[in-house]
Amino acid sequence: MATTPLHVGAARSRVDGPAKVTGAARYAAEFKAADLAYGVVVSSAITRGRVTAIDAAAALAVPGVIQVFTHENRPRTAWLDYNYRDQVAPPGSPFRALHGPEIVFGGQPVALVVAESFELARYGASLIRVTYAEEVPHTDLAAVRDAAYVPPRKRSGIKPPPDPRGDAEGALAAAPVQLRQEYRQAIEHHNPMEPHATTIVYEGDGKLTIHDKIQGVNNTQSYVCSVFNLKPDDVRVISPYIGGAFGSGLRPQYQLFLAVSAALNLKRSVRVVLSRDQMFTLGYRPETIQSVALGADRDGRLQALLHEAVAGTSTFEDYQESVVNWSGLLYHCPNVKLGYKLAKIDTATPADMRAPGAATGVYALEVAMDELADATGIDPLDLRLRNYAERDEGENKDFTSKALREAYAQGAERFGWSRRGRAPRSMREGRELVGWGLATGVWEAYLMKSSARARLALDGTLELACSTADLGTGTYTILSQIGADALGVPLDKVRTLLGDTTLPEAPLAGGSWTAASSGSAVEMACRAVAEQLLGFARRIDDSPLANADLAHVTFADGAIRLASDPSARISLAEAMRAGGVESVEATETVKPSLLTGLRYAAYTHSAVFAEVRVDEDLGVVRVTRVVSAVAAGRILNPKTARSQIMGGVVMGIGAALEEESMLDHTLGRFMNHNLGEYHVPVNADIHDIEVIFVEESDDKVSPIGAKGLGEIGIVGTAAAVANAVFHATGKRIRELPITLDKIIA
Repeated sequence: MATTPLHVGAARSRVDGPAKVTGAARYAAEFKAADLAYGVVVSSAITRGRVTAIDAAAALAVPGVIQVFTHENRPRTAWLDYNYRDQVAPPGSPFRALHGPEIVFGGQPVALVVAESFELARYGASLIRVTYAEEVPHTDLAAVRDAAYVPPRKRSGIKPPPDPRGDAEGALAAAPVQLRQEYRQAIEHHNPMEPHATTIVYEGDGKLTIHDKIQGVNNTQSYVCSVFNLKPDDVRVISPYIGGAFGSGLRPQYQLFLAVSAALNLKRSVRVVLSRDQMFTLGYRPETIQSVALGADRDGRLQALLHEAVAGTSTFEDYQESVVNWSGLLYHCPNVKLGYKLAKIDTATPADMRAPGAATGVYALEVAMDELADATGIDPLDLRLRNYAERDEGENKDFTSKALREAYAQGAERFGWSRRGRAPRSMREGRELVGWGLATGVWEAYLMKSSARARLALDGTLELACSTADLGTGTYTILSQIGADALGVPLDKVRTLLGDTTLPEAPLAGGSWTAASSGSAVEMACRAVAEQLLGFARRIDDSPLANADLAHVTFADGAIRLASDPSARISLAEAMRAGGVESVEATETVKPSLLTGLRYAAYTHSAVFAEVRVDEDLGVVRVTRVVSAVAAGRILNPKTARSQIMGGVVMGIGAALEEESMLDHTLGRFMNHNLGEYHVPVNADIHDIEVIFVEESDDKVSPIGAKGLGEIGIVGTAAAVANAVFHATGKRIRELPITLDKIIA
């Protein structure tokens, strides 16, 4: 079947845009329910210890307060850890809210006050008196790094570091040029605009409709069924819109557990919304201490690469990321040794945050490469080209595609890299030092099992459906584009349904796999619909398509046409009437190819160029230009794709210069748990960002040739900024964020 790509590959505005800007789009805390009660969480005042007493009498005496749930009266739920493990849970014992008196992290929920209104619940929560037996918390990663360990159980979906190749230590010792440095990255919190929220609609007889902020409704459904011993048919989860998540919505969070507990116990609808400061008691990007050692010849060609990382995790789960693996595949090097360890601290379990592992590990590697360029006197771009990897040497596989060389060239041309002064502090304008830096980005290109349904109606409307989420990435739009082109219907006649467990199952929206996975499933479902339509069309008397097969027809303008003679046509409505049907429907499932996975490695790549201007006296840094050149296979929608990359770049600038969750190690608590003191870039911090999509054809990565874009924009950006700061100032700062106190110190 030939398709006419009127929409795929073209810049199209978001089909869900009008709903969002008019308020028609509803989020988890905006769904209505009759007889709705409101729950407010009481958070612990200590970080480690035990609750010795809870006095809820004053709260319960307030008219309108319905119940106060604590560990002393918590409704019975599943006993085994296994029942609390969700689809992306790391090894360990998942946190159970109100399970017992023990306190294992700061801000842990110790009570839920349920009342007839939010205001009453909040007032009731203020009256709860909790007494503790406090213990000394341990939250300083540096202080516990000597106790770091290799996680004994691997996290599903996270590749451990590959086995060493060659003799890295020996090659390093023999290398004419050697460097070894340590790099640190602070804890970051996700901070989406929409806080975590759950509205439970109690349907009677133990049946629930759950509106949850989650990046995968099936994950919430399976978690609730497992923990509360409910049947899937009794639990429907709906999440059509998400107000940002960046990974914080991958796992069910504790407000879901509390809301379901209360609804089942009270047999009425309940809503629980977390406050902004309670959002700092959930997952986060962990602090990581990394050591990178590079050995090279005097021409800058790598002879040895050693990369070790120690990351923080909670005391009850071994959260893991692929932090060091990138160093085994990004550059050609015969001797490589990688290591990854965890160290336990008294915090909540970390969580996947945009490009988990890569945003951390590639930062350290790419700053180290810049240090090697400086040590050898070689231009940083030339150094990377001299060490270009033609295949994945970590897994000994060819790439499905890799247009990184073209990304370097096009990004450098657009940025004007050839005009860069070689020496640090060689460029200035007035009192500002100007620095230019670059870095490479890399992220895995996944294809996940995903199902989708297509239903074409006699009136020409096409409905597409799958259970994945759109957390602001443009999924509604690109799936609509694919369906419109596949069956030749106008884009405004396509309706896409997402975020509902009654729809065909799709994976969590994460890892940059949704476009390739659910997009391929949609195209397959549309193709199955097209086959049925062509079958109907062939039955028509004197049909011009009587002898045509799918390979020789096109679908365009609401009709099936012979590819060799477009005037030979049957309208879609005629075909359906010939088949005696009001609609044609098909559900298809895409799966990754095991053989392709064994033979090839699939990655998205980027080249990031950054310009900074540093006030020489005050140390204030401004990122005035970024060019991000991305090779990501087929670009389905340049407009939404550009937004994805720009968002990643902004987040990368935040990681480089601003984002840091500050722990008070005496109290064991995050001190800047609000948007006034947790700094993120705002409009005044962001100047020119240019995105280039490098042409890259890939017929192996996914049926539609697309790779993901949600993560690659952030990977490498912090390193490019850090390298630009060095070029501007001559001062190498190996700890993120690079705040002005570190520059002027």
